[in-house]
Amino acid sequence: MNKILIYFLVILALFSFFFYQKTQEKEQNELRNKIGQMLIVGFRGIEANEDSSIIKAIKELNLGGVILFDRDNPSNGEVERNIKNPEQTKNLINQLKEYPSLFIAVDAEGGLINRLKEKYGFENIPSAEEMGKGSLEETKENALKLGKTLKELGFNLDFAPVVDVNTNPQNPVIGSLERSFSSNEDEVFNHALSFIAGLHQNNIITSIKHFPGHGSSSTDSHLGMVDVTNSYQEKEIIPYQKLIEGGYSDIVMTAHIINRNIDPEYPATLSPIFLKNILRDNLNFQGVIISDDMQMNAIVDNYGFEESIIKAINAGCNILIISNNGKTYSEDDFYRAVDIIFEAVKSGEIKEDTINDSYQRIQSLKEKYNI
Repeated sequence: MNKILIYFLVILALFSFFFYQKTQEKEQNELRNKIGQMLIVGFRGIEANEDSSIIKAIKELNLGGVILFDRDNPSNGEVERNIKNPEQTKNLINQLKEYPSLFIAVDAEGGLINRLKEKYGFENIPSAEEMGKGSLEETKENALKLGKTLKELGFNLDFAPVVDVNTNPQNPVIGSLERSFSSNEDEVFNHALSFIAGLHQNNIITSIKHFPGHGSSSTDSHLGMVDVTNSYQEKEIIPYQKLIEGGYSDIVMTAHIINRNIDPEYPATLSPIFLKNILRDNLNFQGVIISDDMQMNAIVDNYGFEESIIKAINAGCNILIISNNGKTYSEDDFYRAVDIIFEAVKSGEIKEDTINDSYQRIQSLKEKYNI
């Protein structure tokens, strides 16, 4: 009788252990899948198939989305990127959409910052500065035209409009590139609202940027850390405030800028003060917070890859952009990012509730736009 009982207890223990392992494995896979949704990544290739590394990454990591570029910066343009002409771009996107629920994103602001350039066969869209000099109706018409193109190609997310106030016209990354609608915060708000309406009419998700305002900077965050402590003006946050008060709930993109009067230690992308206290609590933004490219020099030259990813998520970023279009190119970074976040959750450095909150916000946005 004792032997039978012992055998039974041993079998029960083995079954319990097996069940526990399977449960743990399932939970870990679910966690990794949620983390994958928090990444939008860049890749090389004018087409995609089962053998493409990006397709393998999408399937293995459950990536949230991709961002397409016309130029490959790590190779100084020598390697083909993603956008050559309308037909090729549409075909590539159709291939990517074989894998459902992907953000297919692009930077299409108009003017100089537009991956869908006229020289590739796309219709010209004026810069924000040029639109800001015209009527609100004209701005909406331009956005309708752009939105129609994006929709026909298969994009569902445009990292636009810029709502930086042009407080420094010599700013090398905003004013000098004609990316701001105006030096007047109300004009920025009004034109941004019209631009957003034009894209929304074509079911394109928008992303207002660069929070809390990049317009006063005298340096470029692509090249290094940007300090706006002595140049930032309170009016720069007004377009965000008014858009959010009006119900804007798509995406806010962070800026890699530091304002030591607000946070003496971290740039906005890595700052809970900016993202949780100001954007979430004070402005009551309920949508998705996305980082600017985590491989820009402002981040990579000052924080390690692991440190910056963990800090950005703990600060309040729901999605991280890993463009693979900075100084170097490595698709291993997608896998590294998922591993870093996963291990940080297991160690308690990132709370699992933080991942779940981001996942819910991302899924809600995708459901809203039928992605």
